[in-house]
Amino acid sequence: MVVWTPEAQQDRADIWDYIAANNPLAAMHMDELFSNAVARLEQNPRMGRLGLVPGTRELIPHESYRIVYEIQGGRVWLLALVHTARQWPPINA
Repeated sequence: MVVWTPEAQQDRADIWDYIAANNPLAAMHMDELFSNAVARLEQNPRMGRLGLVPGTRELIPHESYRIVYEIQGGRVWLLALVHTARQWPPINA
């Protein structure tokens, strides 16, 4: 089972809004890539590489985005959807 955390859901919505502002078809395509990647994770949770944050894994559904997730209790918890140009993990100020 895959669970989107509220933070990951917000990331997805923000990405949709940003892309759709200029190209709604591209936003649909990107969102489809995210959905397909998540569906693959449900079947094979360990397919992503070890994450930069200890205990996490990362899957790259598109060269510009990474899905950060962890596996706990038989569930895949989607923690963040991050543009690869952004600082990850974030630096706490």
